[in-house]
Amino acid sequence: MTATQPVGTPIPADEPQPAPGATPPRTPLIARAAAELVGTAALVAVVVGSGIQATKLTQDVALQLLANSTATVFGLGVLIALLGPVSGAHFNPVVTLAEWWTARRGGAGVNARELGVYVPSQIVGAIAGAILADAMFGEPLVKWSTHDRSAGNLLLGEVVATAGLILLIFGLARTDRLRFAPVAVASYIGAAYWFTSSTSFANPAVTIGRAFTDTFAGIAPASVSGFIGMQLVGAVVGLALVAVIFMRGKTDNGTPAA
Repeated sequence: MTATQPVGTPIPADEPQPAPGATPPRTPLIARAAAELVGTAALVAVVVGSGIQATKLTQDVALQLLANSTATVFGLGVLIALLGPVSGAHFNPVVTLAEWWTARRGGAGVNARELGVYVPSQIVGAIAGAILADAMFGEPLVKWSTHDRSAGNLLLGEVVATAGLILLIFGLARTDRLRFAPVAVASYIGAAYWFTSSTSFANPAVTIGRAFTDTFAGIAPASVSGFIGMQLVGAVVGLALVAVIFMRGKTDNGTPAA
């Protein structure tokens, strides 16, 4: 979620030793912004590029979706493993917003300034990734998608997909298992491609980026606002589920348990 010093990393003897329990020094914000921009761009390039490749190789829509989802699983897992130690590998405004909200309520997470840097970086990265994918496959660099995704059942799918994603990420954080995020998050997105009607965008930045390409993974600009609105609803639902399912207990004297 947020960059932390890897557990078990030795600290050279000639460097100052942090106090027990102290938060390790954070990566400079410009580096984290770059990681979010590059990571989101690479993610969208994987999603759009694999979709274009799939349609060139087969006309079977099931095989196209299988190719698209498989590439996304591997690509996302690699990106989280690589960039997670730098920025937390959000690549997703709803994840950043949810982390900012939990930080406001006393948890760990990004502050308002970091939120204001992360989200634009993610959006710019998503647009750049879509353009890059189109360029690699000789498609028009910017051609608005004509793939309408405004049906109510698709919007419900986005609520479910986003709520599940937030529940997974923040549930892992609550149980101190974020080390499993590369596999867990990538696996969830791969599964959600198939069990949600919307094929699990679950990401406002990716949604915006995919409007710039009239290919297999595209979404019509008129459908973007509906998807983003439902993703925000899903984030709220996901945080509510985290609060209920991973409710912190209390000690005998009534104070919250550690």
